[in-house]
Amino acid sequence: MFRLLTNSGRITALLAIAAVAIAALCSTSVHAAIPGITGAAGKDDLTPAFVLTATENYISQPDGASIYSWGYGCDTSYTPTFFPATSLYTAGRTISRPVTCPQMQIPGPTIIVTEGATVSVTLTNNLPVAAGNTSIVFPAFSVTSSGGVAGLITQEAAHGGSVTYTFVASKPGTYSYYSGTQPEIQVAMGMYGAIIVKPDPTKVNCPAHNYPNGEPNLDIEKAAYDNDNTCYDREYLFQLGEIDTNLNNAVRDAVAACPNGPCPPLSVPTEPYWPQYYTVNARSLPDDADIPYAPGMLHQPYNGNPHMHPGDKMLIRLIGVGRYQHPLHIHANHARVLAYDGNLITSQTSDKLAGPLLYTLPSVSGQTMDSIFTWTGKDLGWDVYGRDTPHTCNGIPLNSNDPYDTAQQSAGYDPVTHEYCPDHGKPIPVTPPDPAIVANGLWYGGTPYLGLQAVNPTPLPPGANIQNPDAAYGYPWHSHDEREITTNNVFPGGMMMILLIDPPTAYLDETL
Repeated sequence: MFRLLTNSGRITALLAIAAVAIAALCSTSVHAAIPGITGAAGKDDLTPAFVLTATENYISQPDGASIYSWGYGCDTSYTPTFFPATSLYTAGRTISRPVTCPQMQIPGPTIIVTEGATVSVTLTNNLPVAAGNTSIVFPAFSVTSSGGVAGLITQEAAHGGSVTYTFVASKPGTYSYYSGTQPEIQVAMGMYGAIIVKPDPTKVNCPAHNYPNGEPNLDIEKAAYDNDNTCYDREYLFQLGEIDTNLNNAVRDAVAACPNGPCPPLSVPTEPYWPQYYTVNARSLPDDADIPYAPGMLHQPYNGNPHMHPGDKMLIRLIGVGRYQHPLHIHANHARVLAYDGNLITSQTSDKLAGPLLYTLPSVSGQTMDSIFTWTGKDLGWDVYGRDTPHTCNGIPLNSNDPYDTAQQSAGYDPVTHEYCPDHGKPIPVTPPDPAIVANGLWYGGTPYLGLQAVNPTPLPPGANIQNPDAAYGYPWHSHDEREITTNNVFPGGMMMILLIDPPTAYLDETL
């Protein structure tokens, strides 16, 4: 059964959103790892070197718009190492994954490194000559530069030139990088990206993942920080921003007016600023639910598609990349904030987490936030799995030698399915609609996607793509600023995702 739960009265509209997003999900596999690039020796390389370029291209939006943009990408002289790997062995089979790092993408390539690594990033400026210089700044790191020319904030690469930045990834966390040259223009055009510093694996001790059916572990590390209280099971990176096409079009016209140089300093109006598009990793609903590296979105390779099992600890990495604050409202549960800007929040007297519990995550411009989210169905008031699903609430004995089992039991949870046992056996407080008045088809009420096929006598056509025959709970995750859940002022769209929570036995394919 698929059930959409909300804390607002807009059930009909949100059901429509869910149908759109699930339609995209059902045509593809899901993906829960954070895609990015690492050093030549993989994510544990202690001297990774990245070779990037900055150039122009176009990105797309669900209303058919093609938007002139600038972004970072991989230089043609550079062959990156991708994470997760391009070839994976999972569930008894080897899977090759189509991955790309084009010369221009938005966000820029996610750079994944290890705590203590000495990182170098070489940037070549292939923007149009009228753009002038460009650069990258790396907040939170002490950076040295070589080559390039002096700029107001950092060393810059002139048109056709290069500059190299070097820094030590001194502490774990989620960080941003972006242009330090005319940022009011260049960042707004798409010149931003993320850096993830994973903790030294010798400094954390997390329990092994217990995924069903041979699911692979594609997470960057088992913990977010050098603290066992930050252990997690799945992770997602959401870079929240916006696009005002008036600025983009003005830049496009200014570039076209001076194709060869010498050109005057680029000057375009940046106010008034009134975006038409609100994006998660440069995509809008429903495009953000498509797979990463989708062929139709070459220059927007990263998606926003949270997917988990009950009881999983999901690490949410959040970055504000626009001018506005974007309040990401997460239905289903609160999230425990771990850190802001890579600064872990712990008790003054212990290493216990001390960050707030939030149900709306404020994405402040330029700020990063890490938090842990989980879901067990506690206090929904009904049995989230049904009476017949095997779990310890049915009396199946626990492993008394496993401290995790006994801790879960004492807290009232089944240690395998994570059901909240006081709700075991309680019926779902809902009456399905009359099957005579609901349409049968792939995306309408009366299908298994909404959990109602059992009361509809008309079967689905042969070969129908049933995304999740066992059941899933779905919750909208979206901006709480209502204009930001539109695409060019049309609802639904914009900064919206659908969290899917599959049963404990469902296989979540993270391999594409």
